[in-house]
Amino acid sequence: MHSRSLALLLLLVPALPASADWPNFRGPHGTGIAEDGATGPAALTEETLAWSSDLPGRGLSSPIVVGDRVFLTCSSGPLQDRLHLICFAAADGKKLWHREFWATGRTMTHEKTCVAAPTPASDGKRVFAIYSSNDVFCTDLEGNLLWTRGLTYDYPNASNSLGMASSPVVIDDTFVAQIENDSESFAVGLDVRTGANKWKIDRPKAANWTSPIVVGPAGQEIVALQSSKGILGVVASTGSEVWNYTEGAATMASSAAFGDIIYAPSNGLTAFKATANGAAVEQLWRQSEQRPGTGSPLVSGNKGYVINGAGVLNAISLKDGERLWRIRLKGPFSSSPIATASHLYVFSEPGIGQCVDLTGAEGVVTSEVDLKETILGTPSLSGNAVYVRSDKHLWRFGK
Repeated sequence: MHSRSLALLLLLVPALPASADWPNFRGPHGTGIAEDGATGPAALTEETLAWSSDLPGRGLSSPIVVGDRVFLTCSSGPLQDRLHLICFAAADGKKLWHREFWATGRTMTHEKTCVAAPTPASDGKRVFAIYSSNDVFCTDLEGNLLWTRGLTYDYPNASNSLGMASSPVVIDDTFVAQIENDSESFAVGLDVRTGANKWKIDRPKAANWTSPIVVGPAGQEIVALQSSKGILGVVASTGSEVWNYTEGAATMASSAAFGDIIYAPSNGLTAFKATANGAAVEQLWRQSEQRPGTGSPLVSGNKGYVINGAGVLNAISLKDGERLWRIRLKGPFSSSPIATASHLYVFSEPGIGQCVDLTGAEGVVTSEVDLKETILGTPSLSGNAVYVRSDKHLWRFGK
């Protein structure tokens, strides 16, 4: 094949996230589990710290990774109305570009959080940054602005005096976000190319900081929207209801999914099977003692992992939810843990990163590092690297 023909063919092939990408909050499908053989670093220590980069403002959002680039949001200014979207080189932390925007919506938040609380998302070709002000900015991977939406401008009562924090997901050509509060509460699916509404559905009028997760195999994905009322499964492209779990759920810790089974922070921890035909969901088990704290649960293989409000990590059987082992970690925790098949990583509010070996009969904390800065955001995984941020720095562990 001639080089010109090959180049033309490559231009016609749509870009997709690479296997090692971490494209949204808690990674592929929002599970917190690395996929496609990602190993993560063997330890969290000063020796495994690859680099750190300064940040221009506050943030609870997680880094996302697309190819050899890391994207992160921040907010700054006395009113937190200056919004930042920054791209770093994954290899050395060099800042590749930095875009700044002005907020059009409300920037009031609780003092512990900030406007850059939601994690951005990517479809492999675009980056979608959303903030507590309900401003959405879409750029290409080079930072060129493609479109913007001020959702508070369109829906003036969509706000929360404590701040918004739900992180979006992208499925095919639909960007899905939960804008949920005690006034004008809704979920919306936006066209990734234009930012226009594909659908908008009313949601329970109550403060909610959970994030949507993706359930089901490729081509049949359902978006699970969690609130205090329960969990609603909708078709990503249309917003059409598929199933509805109505027994209540947490408003901070999000659910996790493995195949078509959802593990929900509901009345402790509840496992139920999501259907695709509109039938009632099938509850598999419920463990009232397994109650996640702020962080979301993890499920991997035949085990689940829950960190409770006391900072105790519990490993449970996915067969029945029974506890297999537990260890106490150095907390408290606002962020969620992430894991590979062999290691779990979690960072406490005081900035202590802990690495738990999962390969033995019981989990063992094998290393820890003190970053000496407050960390409220959930770390991210890509290949052999863990990325974590504070208000001042972005770090990469794994050289």
